[in-house]
Amino acid sequence: MIRTNPWPPSWQGTCLALLLALVCLLAPPAMAQAEPEREAATAVVGVTPDTWREVRSGEVGPNFRDTRADSNYNLINASGETWRQLRNRWVSPFGLIAIGGMFAVIAIFYVIVGRKDLSEPRTGRKLLRWPLVVRSIHWTVASLFIILALSGLNLLYGKFVFRSLFGDAVWGSMISASKIAHNYLGPLFGILLVILLARVLKHNWPNRTDLAWFKQGGGLVGKGHPDAGFANGGEKLWFWLLATVGLVVVASGLVLDFPNYGQSRDTMQWANIIHAVGALGLTAVALGHIYIGTIGSEGSLEGMATGYVDETWAKDHHNLWYEEVKHQALPEDQLMAEKTASGDGSETASRPG
Repeated sequence: MIRTNPWPPSWQGTCLALLLALVCLLAPPAMAQAEPEREAATAVVGVTPDTWREVRSGEVGPNFRDTRADSNYNLINASGETWRQLRNRWVSPFGLIAIGGMFAVIAIFYVIVGRKDLSEPRTGRKLLRWPLVVRSIHWTVASLFIILALSGLNLLYGKFVFRSLFGDAVWGSMISASKIAHNYLGPLFGILLVILLARVLKHNWPNRTDLAWFKQGGGLVGKGHPDAGFANGGEKLWFWLLATVGLVVVASGLVLDFPNYGQSRDTMQWANIIHAVGALGLTAVALGHIYIGTIGSEGSLEGMATGYVDETWAKDHHNLWYEEVKHQALPEDQLMAEKTASGDGSETASRPG
């Protein structure tokens, strides 16, 4: 018995055409999936001890060159291990010692010495110390410094704390946010820091009174407070740390932020080390600066918060400057009345210094 084909010849041709089309559609993905496997199997030969010795000596063959871009680097970069060792064995412990040590010193100092109170009652007469423009730039730079310090500490140490506490998902989000904040706010911080340093440079040139200030430990050694002009020795030291180490941190951060200007990988690695050491050191010193400017010394925060300081504070901390500007002192009630009358809260006294 002969069985007949139920499909007409036209349907047979149609099915064959559909099958061929399906094969054509599936072939490229299959080929693409097989391509990396072939590349992995042929691009790099087995890495032996002899190969590592060649890599470290710099005598390597074409199989260890990056042929997908214009590069003179080895795919096996031995200097990366040196950077990792420096970062993990030296930089990270240095940061913990510097910042943790400063917290300990501040706590001990506060318990033993306590707050530096004014030597006499306030007079109620005010002197303009910081104009509005300087205060605005200062608080902006200070806020950016804190954000950059916290995000940088999270990038360096966060995985040892937050990853175990909150898990990979939360920690990953924190790292991503820290990296974005650090990368985008860093250049803005650098620009405003240069403006602030230029604005207050005239008050921070060293002189002989600074030596006496340091000999007396800012008033901790001996009797009485050492002489000081508009800025004392400690404030000048902080200024020049920002003007040197701070600008180095900014410059190295820009090298890391914009890797598309021809920096080599070795340059990026050294920039990372320099940036981390400088930033950690500045963060530690900044803790002392914040302590002295807030709870450590009575009346200090008022100057940067309102722009004005009391006569007693000026005589205690900057007596030479006080002698120059004491004729500009205004009673507090008169100052408030003039501010109210002006309607914008602008300063009415002459510029300091």
